[in-house]
Amino acid sequence: MKKSFIKKVLATSIAASLALAPAIGNACTSFLLKGSDGGFVYGRTMEFGLPLKSQLTVIPRNLPLLGVGVDSKPGTGLNWTSKYAVAGMNGLGMPVLVDGMNEKGLVGGLLNAPNTAAYQVVAPADSANSIASIQMLMYALTNFATVEEVKVGFNKIKVNRSIIPAYNNQSAPVRMTLHDAAGKSIVVEYLKGDLVITDNPTGVMTNDPAFRDQLNNIGNYANLTSVEKNPLVINGATYVPPSSGSGLHGLPGDYLSPSRFIRALFLTKSVPASYSTVQQTNTAWHILGSFDIPPGAISLPATNAYGGGAGGIEITEWSVVADNKNMMYYLKMFDSTNVQAFDLKKIDVNAKAIQFYDVNKPQSYLSIN
Repeated sequence: MKKSFIKKVLATSIAASLALAPAIGNACTSFLLKGSDGGFVYGRTMEFGLPLKSQLTVIPRNLPLLGVGVDSKPGTGLNWTSKYAVAGMNGLGMPVLVDGMNEKGLVGGLLNAPNTAAYQVVAPADSANSIASIQMLMYALTNFATVEEVKVGFNKIKVNRSIIPAYNNQSAPVRMTLHDAAGKSIVVEYLKGDLVITDNPTGVMTNDPAFRDQLNNIGNYANLTSVEKNPLVINGATYVPPSSGSGLHGLPGDYLSPSRFIRALFLTKSVPASYSTVQQTNTAWHILGSFDIPPGAISLPATNAYGGGAGGIEITEWSVVADNKNMMYYLKMFDSTNVQAFDLKKIDVNAKAIQFYDVNKPQSYLSIN
């Protein structure tokens, strides 16, 4: 396939994705688990009030990609060629990743941050060195192998304020979480027009407020522990906890972003250090279950930034678990409890176009008798 044709196809696809880009905003929870055998497992949920109709999307090596410039048009920004093959999830069938992992084990996603995200002011003359916010993850995963490379690379480019008509003529307000094969984690944010990259010792990320504020909030829960509390003794009388679980009494259980951050932190922190990467993969699904939003638990008006301008209920549209030791990318969709697996080792890294896989499969059951 000729490069000119590929560029034309991508231009059309990206232009369409801009018109529908509120779908890439999301209210999510993400975390990283360490395996005793040197591997790492990433988990995240994708929540939104607008149906994303996501597909598994595979980007090969050496594919020309068009950067969206300050005029919101594909090709007027920083155009680049993919260095690494990537597999991940998109929105509405478009070639814009909201989650994914590349062939080097760099894994992460975009999470919604409408109250804090404010991108750089880019002059038209500098447009060719900038990309749209919705392209942040795709740019990172197709170009870099480690979080240190991401730090250097993002300091060399700009993320512009190109607008999205369908999103009230605003930019897609997202932040990015990334983890590499060595287990190093960072959060990439744009706050008050400045690039802010923060090392993430927790491996956890959710949404607003700014990531530094999320970290500062941890100290308010210093009393929490996975170890059971002893009975309380007052003047010789003993008061026993009503059940097990007293160590984490006070762990926030609501769906607010700061609450989900603390809940994810303590649940991941409590996992036995002896668990292998394969065991951590199974553990990740159990932890993700703590963040699954049942239909109707959150109802969003069309004016709510976390609903993408579409009033309705917010659900966990899909969840992902990625094993960057064995290069496996697992996903579970809202309409099915089945876990689907994609092996990155089997990617045709030299393919000539982006591939899309339908992951909206019907529910199936394993028969017992």
